[in-house]
Amino acid sequence: MSTATRPATAGTTATAAAAAPGPRTAAVAAVVALGSLMTVLDTTIVNVALNRLAADFGAPLATIQWVTTGYTLALATVTPVTAWAIGRFGTRRLYLTALTLFVLGSALAGAAWDAPSLIAFRVLQGLGGGMVMPVGMTVLVRASDPARTGRTMSVLGIPVLIGPLAGPVLGGWLVDEASWRWVFLINLPLGALALLLAARLLPRDGGGARRRLDLPGLLMLSPGLAALIYGLGAERGHPAAAAGLLPTLAGAALVTGFVVRALTTRQPLIDLRLLAKRAFAAPAATIALFGCGYFGSMLLLPLYYQLVRGQSATDVGLLGIPQALATGITMQLSGRLSDRFAPGRIVVTGTVLAAAGFLGFTLQVAADTPYPHLIAALVVMGTGVGMTLMPAMAAATRSVAPAEVPAATTLVTIVQQVSGSVGTALMFLLLTGAMADRLPATATGGLATVQTLDGAARAALAPHLAHAFQDTYGWAVALLTLALLPALLLSRRTPGNAKPRRTPTP
Repeated sequence: MSTATRPATAGTTATAAAAAPGPRTAAVAAVVALGSLMTVLDTTIVNVALNRLAADFGAPLATIQWVTTGYTLALATVTPVTAWAIGRFGTRRLYLTALTLFVLGSALAGAAWDAPSLIAFRVLQGLGGGMVMPVGMTVLVRASDPARTGRTMSVLGIPVLIGPLAGPVLGGWLVDEASWRWVFLINLPLGALALLLAARLLPRDGGGARRRLDLPGLLMLSPGLAALIYGLGAERGHPAAAAGLLPTLAGAALVTGFVVRALTTRQPLIDLRLLAKRAFAAPAATIALFGCGYFGSMLLLPLYYQLVRGQSATDVGLLGIPQALATGITMQLSGRLSDRFAPGRIVVTGTVLAAAGFLGFTLQVAADTPYPHLIAALVVMGTGVGMTLMPAMAAATRSVAPAEVPAATTLVTIVQQVSGSVGTALMFLLLTGAMADRLPATATGGLATVQTLDGAARAALAPHLAHAFQDTYGWAVALLTLALLPALLLSRRTPGNAKPRRTPTP
């Protein structure tokens, strides 16, 4: 071998070594992925069980939807303290605590005796689940460097692939063949495994620089988010009715007060000054608008299949497989591509695809549309989702300094969870209003009345129900389209010259 070729060979070896994470980083990534899988699996399993829960508890779907909304609301309200708690307790201790709360909440939810008790235990689940993702993201970002952020973050796409694939099918089978209680009890063995591996493999740390908890900010933000989301989801007739308007206004006032404090105090609960950076604000805004339309509308899909098309819970899970595959596979690919290509190009393409696919689905929503037509449109949308969410999250976390990583990951997670909670509450409210407008007098009781009808009576109302779902989906398409505006502001620069945050653990 000539001396001229030796440096090139050495450089190639170094590049190859940098292209793949070390075994320690890979082990940490696997632990984080398992914890995230548990929370994603739980969400997708519960979605297909809502109709059965409403029937078994004799509660209207407007009440049962709080099994999901209450969970996501708890996620949003506990997440703001995560950045402070990481500095106070360290990522390892906090991650173990979050997993423990989630498993405990799962066990109690499986033993619930009525709708209020189930909702309360789901809130407990959410208090643990709300910390799993931001703490896990912090662990992953600290274990990698900017040149591998997209590849490392794509690990979090694995739960998004497996969860929506296995969750609805498994949940549907459990609901149809066993009991809805197993929808929650299935988390116990997964949680035990996640706790064991996290205790053995996560590095011990003492946290970062400790700072005082911004208690006034916490007392404004968490109750403010709760009141705002509750007000948006309150089914009391028109959205402007007092029952929904008062908590909405109170929540908006508290959140506004938090924003003012966060921008004026030296050590805020969440550093909103990150939003002054275009490189962070653009992907965060994209995630907010996109998440509101996507996550909110996807919760309605099982209800459309069950109420309008008369499908079982298991069938609903099977019908969702093609879209879940498209999202998960594309997310894995786009996470890696975001390390090589400008995030703006990937996210803009994904947003356009998602909006176009969802528009195609919405225009076809009816009582007798062939399933291949609906699935084809959802596959296009799923491909766009996979090209939007994870690259946008990678772009946001890549744009901050090492000391800002906990605050940035927490803020991104809050944005995604709040947008999903608001979207869910808003879509149920819009669906209720659309049904009141579309259904004849025999179904003025709304979802609760439709749920009690026999097969023939429900089939007669199916066209009216389909139009109500179509009207609601139209709002979701509008939100996905609006997400294109901030996506256009994402960087067009290839992330190839970023300096490593730290030397990765070998």
